[in-house]
Amino acid sequence: MRQVRADAYGAPSYPRIPMNEIDPILELLQQDARLDDAAIAERLGLSAAEVSERIAGFARNGTVLGYHAIVDEDQAGTLDVSAMIEVELQPEREGGFDRIARRIAQFDQVESCYLMSGGYDLLVVVRGSDLREVARFVAEKLSTLEGVRGTATRFRLKKYKQNGFLAGTPAEVERLSVSP
Repeated sequence: MRQVRADAYGAPSYPRIPMNEIDPILELLQQDARLDDAAIAERLGLSAAEVSERIAGFARNGTVLGYHAIVDEDQAGTLDVSAMIEVELQPEREGGFDRIARRIAQFDQVESCYLMSGGYDLLVVVRGSDLREVARFVAEKLSTLEGVRGTATRFRLKKYKQNGFLAGTPAEVERLSVSP
């Protein structure tokens, strides 16, 4: 078990986990965020109080940002439109892409915003009620920001897998055959 220390506020402070490892509590929460502290504790051989304390620590230090269900929108009947927008930026002298990327990320339409390598700088995932709403967002809000040099919008047509979960009805989700 890892050594627990207190941070500046007296709360438990857990040492950083090497990049190639993830805390087993976080791994279980990523697989099923509905697991309660007792179920996690039982699987990992810890006390429920220790699990609860560690999860609270992850929330305080920003490791856990939130929880959500992964929903197959086609099955749920959602008619929203999702688009991936490649954004080319003019980096700023101090701060590079950070200030403009944070500003873009604050728009309500933006679900995700990633700094990328390659032919463009940001990948912005946007959701709207229809194609026109997304197009208006790009034309009126995103492309008019100082520092945005260009955009390319790609609309999502169908989702096959999201966050590790296959989408579709059980009949559509088939197992891959295993060859000897």
